[in-house]
Amino acid sequence: MSQSAAGYTDTPRVSLVPARMDRLPWTRFHWTIVIGLGFSWVLDGLEIQIVASAGFQESLGMTTVEVGLAGTIYLLGQITGALIFGRLSDRLGRRKLFILTLAIYLVGSGIAGLSFDVWFLYVFRFIAGMGIGGEYAAINSAIDELIPAKYRGRVDIAINGTYWGGAALGSAANLFLLNPDIVNENWGWRIGFFIGPVLGLMIIYLRRHIPESPRWLMTHGREDEAEATVDRIEEQVRAEGHPLEEVPISKGLEITPTERVPFTVIAGVLFKDYPKRTLVGATMMVTQSFLYNAIFLTYALVLQKFYETDPASTQYYFFPFAIGNLLGPLLLGHFFDVWGRRKMIFLTYGVSGVVLAVSGLLFQAEALSAPTQTLMWCVAFFFASAGASSAYLTVSELFPLEIRAQAISYFFVVGQIAGASAPTIYGALIGDGSDRGPLTIGYLFGGAIMLIGGVIAFVFGVDAERRSLEDVTGPLSVVRSGAAKEPSA
Repeated sequence: MSQSAAGYTDTPRVSLVPARMDRLPWTRFHWTIVIGLGFSWVLDGLEIQIVASAGFQESLGMTTVEVGLAGTIYLLGQITGALIFGRLSDRLGRRKLFILTLAIYLVGSGIAGLSFDVWFLYVFRFIAGMGIGGEYAAINSAIDELIPAKYRGRVDIAINGTYWGGAALGSAANLFLLNPDIVNENWGWRIGFFIGPVLGLMIIYLRRHIPESPRWLMTHGREDEAEATVDRIEEQVRAEGHPLEEVPISKGLEITPTERVPFTVIAGVLFKDYPKRTLVGATMMVTQSFLYNAIFLTYALVLQKFYETDPASTQYYFFPFAIGNLLGPLLLGHFFDVWGRRKMIFLTYGVSGVVLAVSGLLFQAEALSAPTQTLMWCVAFFFASAGASSAYLTVSELFPLEIRAQAISYFFVVGQIAGASAPTIYGALIGDGSDRGPLTIGYLFGGAIMLIGGVIAFVFGVDAERRSLEDVTGPLSVVRSGAAKEPSA
């Protein structure tokens, strides 16, 4: 046996930590997790809308291409942050990273609001993107490891869907901040960049009171600390009047701790041990990213080119679109825990694909107006948003705890890269608005790939609902458990 000053020990020990965490009722502690960790997606949606408004274009003398590049640089920052901080989250812990990544975002976005030149804006947009990209990996891991199994699906999906609440907030703020009759045009966009950091400062206070994931501590040789953390949580739960039954030793896991996992082992897990799961995760992330970027980043062009809306009124069409995206995860998330993951993924991906295809045919027949086209998008993305949110839940559940954050980051990057081409493709299909045929084909194609994503998840996915994370996928550190590790899938 060896033990470091930090409390690390490589001695195998039997742990009841996962079983103790999963048998907890819903309490104030879990609301703290939801609010403290779940706010990241609100910030991301807010950031996207602030940048999309391009209010800084005239102040900084930017061309249209340079404005577009600001969005690309933010995306590259997200990819970089996800890869770097996903790795660090698995190695150093969830808590250190979800505080660090939020701090990086606060600095990057806040200083971007002080930009005096294009290059300065680019640098700090990249830094803000790194913070948000790192949040995706660290936060999804922490949420799934802290939330009891019977609530995990609906909570994770609802939290991921709050991106659209942030997007709506950013869009509403832009109506005032970018109105020169209300706010000076050189200050409106700057204030917009400060909104996220101000909100983030309040959230970082909450995060200081969120403990490290006991599951992460358990697999990293800090079992005493993991048990002490669960003891404190249980004490809070009992203080709220909830009795807790004892957990039998038969539910324990015998763990041989590990401090780091080599890339060769990670590759073996992804492509040798769980190739079908890798297919499911990649397909879900790629299809939803492609569809969202294709429609969301070109909807204004469609309204203006084919329905002759003016740029000012187009902004108002975004709100019902955002509300549909927000309500989908909130109202449908419950069924991912009740009806099951595979059924609901197939339903949400499939229905969104069918509705989008139908809207394409109605669009070609010129049977839609700007409001009814927006309504069709609202219906399609009510389902697509729940499905897209479940993609992050899926890749978090399907891989071992020791590489969970890295797995999320890898699939996030694959999805972002695949989705990056969608706006260019659909922009070309829109053209000058004189021919509806190419965009109709684009809508049919978008619907088809969502349906394919749903079918693959239904056939090759895993029924993870209401099951412990360790039951769905045994940690690499497990020597022996009460329930055998599930075979490769």
